[in-house]
Amino acid sequence: MKTWLITGISSGFGNSLTKLLLEKGDTVIGTVRSDNPKVAALQRDYPDQLDVVHLDVTDTAAIRRVVAEVVAKHGRIDVLINNAGYGLFGAAEELNDQDIDQILQTDLVGSVQMIRSLIPVMRKQGGGRLIQISSYGGQVAFPGNSLYHAAKFGIEGFVESVAQEVAPFNISATIVEPGGARTEFRYGSAHVAKLMPEYDGTPTHAFLKMLDPANGLAPGDPDKMAARIIETVDQKPAPLHLVLDSRARQATIERLTERLKEYQGQAEVAKSTDIEDYRPYNKRLRENFLAAS
Repeated sequence: MKTWLITGISSGFGNSLTKLLLEKGDTVIGTVRSDNPKVAALQRDYPDQLDVVHLDVTDTAAIRRVVAEVVAKHGRIDVLINNAGYGLFGAAEELNDQDIDQILQTDLVGSVQMIRSLIPVMRKQGGGRLIQISSYGGQVAFPGNSLYHAAKFGIEGFVESVAQEVAPFNISATIVEPGGARTEFRYGSAHVAKLMPEYDGTPTHAFLKMLDPANGLAPGDPDKMAARIIETVDQKPAPLHLVLDSRARQATIERLTERLKEYQGQAEVAKSTDIEDYRPYNKRLRENFLAAS
């Protein structure tokens, strides 16, 4: 049996993950910002397995306090799932400063600080697993989503670097990149900027169709996605990226292929900026780095 710390279990993937883990007998420490009837029902059904704590992930001091308290109470945390977050829609020009600060503090900084707080815990206990819920929007960008993409592209770069830092301590990391799912992310919790008529009829406001359930629901099943996420914990080596939803996978492959083609076409431009003797310099640098590590 494992002990899991999951942020944002009131709805969406966090709630689906919690239910599945409790059913299999594991212990879940789940964070919520406020009391929630769905979470209260789970507490009644699993009083010895579910530990609910109140946490606003934009409060770094609170993150550190909560992590210290739950580790003292439960002894160890085998898996962290950074799930808390929300979507923000609107052109960059339509967003206000508060919109920008809030999503970056929630979707980016909050996840960074949760991971930073758990690394010493997992290092001292001899290992652990870090799972970051991102989005295929961490690889593929669309108009009307600029700050959401900024947060997701940012957290993916952070986790890719951290995964290399913590590997010597038997800690692994996985970035989960779901496509559209039938959760409150689209149909309830999405934040929309104060829209400007200048963008009406442009691709920037295309997201309005996506947010309206009358236009069709997203294809992803959150319970099936949650099950796939849980299964990765026993995979060795752990997948660094896990894309969920076939359409999201195809869109990601197409975008990465376009990006690769763009870089491949810049060989001469890139070479034209090199210092002539850079090759032996880089070779010495690499030899020194390998010797030091």
